[in-house]
Amino acid sequence: MTAAPIRVPHPVVYTLLYIPFGALSGFVGVALTFMASASGMSVADTSLLNGANLLTSWLKWTWAPMVDVTLSPKKWYVFATACSAAGVFGMSALPMTQDTLPLLLVIIAGASLINSIVGMSIEAIMAITTTQAEQGRVSAWFQAGNLGGSAFGGALGLLLLEKLPSPWMAGAVMAGAFMACCLALNWVPNVQAHKPAGGVWGATTTVVRDVWAMLKTRAGFLSALLCVLPIGTGAAQGILAQAEIAKYWGAGATEVGLVQGLFAGVVMTAGCFAGGWLCDRFHPRTVYAAIGLALAFVAIAMGLSPATVTMYVVWNMIYSFGVGLAYAGFTAVVLNAIGKGSAATKYSFFASLSNFPIWWLGLLLGRVADSALGQAVTPEGGDHPVPASSLDVWIAKVVGLFHAAPGATSMLYCEAVFGVIAVVGFSLVLNMLGKEEQAAT
Repeated sequence: MTAAPIRVPHPVVYTLLYIPFGALSGFVGVALTFMASASGMSVADTSLLNGANLLTSWLKWTWAPMVDVTLSPKKWYVFATACSAAGVFGMSALPMTQDTLPLLLVIIAGASLINSIVGMSIEAIMAITTTQAEQGRVSAWFQAGNLGGSAFGGALGLLLLEKLPSPWMAGAVMAGAFMACCLALNWVPNVQAHKPAGGVWGATTTVVRDVWAMLKTRAGFLSALLCVLPIGTGAAQGILAQAEIAKYWGAGATEVGLVQGLFAGVVMTAGCFAGGWLCDRFHPRTVYAAIGLALAFVAIAMGLSPATVTMYVVWNMIYSFGVGLAYAGFTAVVLNAIGKGSAATKYSFFASLSNFPIWWLGLLLGRVADSALGQAVTPEGGDHPVPASSLDVWIAKVVGLFHAAPGATSMLYCEAVFGVIAVVGFSLVLNMLGKEEQAAT
């Protein structure tokens, strides 16, 4: 008997389903980040919020096989979305003080861990139902949900935190919106877990073998290398959302909420579709590297422009468009490399690699900005410098490269330098592999 063909949904369904994944990051990266900075936390301490959110993102490949070999993707989606909703409520209900910061970081990290399964469940369905000809188009709709959801979570979250009588109410509204996205599952085909002979252990072993076999291919290796490099990370967005940094351009809560939230959502979504269009016409790895280089030059241009509110808005919009391009390019790179089997684990492996540079570069940019602003060099009430750790010495050297730039722009130049070096390094490796292949033939 021939198996019934899998019903392929319109990719807008992936947009709707992916909103909770992006919205939680947006709520942390924009709403909570701005409120924490406005409450008096340093740039470095506030950067820890995004650090906690991304901490589990570059480790999620370790639990991704669970999604491939146990429950169906639909069941995992409902479970993870409900837990993510509870997490965003907990973040809102906790008072924003220096004393509660450790507990807040724990809640953010835990919610991020569970929220990663929201993405995995959709990625498993998407990889199985997407043909090669549709990879660019599906990537665009998929990342539109991620980045549009991030903008939605950031803008709406900040508005609700500022306007509602109690912060927990903002979390309740966001949690309700998360759960509403589950309704889109009605248009998604039923995809079963990957369960070969041997039970869960046998299935997990098969998944690991699939990933290793993929990495031994040229496409798998190059895609993994491209993901682990700090290319097109968009890491500066989390720093630009901070009150202390936005103030350099004369921007306040209204401007931050718009350019990091509502406007950013529209612009990044447009960037996603433009990136998907490019990836349907050129090789996704080439497109992704080119976008990363373009984002580096955008960061430099923003740093060199006059420090006005207008420039803050304009360059944030251009930067957001570039981030949309990069995210669509990333998804197309991954879909091009992973094939059909063990999709959740393979996609999560690449996502983990790509989230690692976003994590460490975001923390580094926060420290660079903080050091250049001179906020973390003396203890409260003291006149003597804090003893420098080896990390502080290294960061001081990085800051020294941009000593003539204010803290708000030094981190932009820092991001640009890492981006250019990464693209050049990838190009050299690609050239070396090409020469080896020519020699072998």
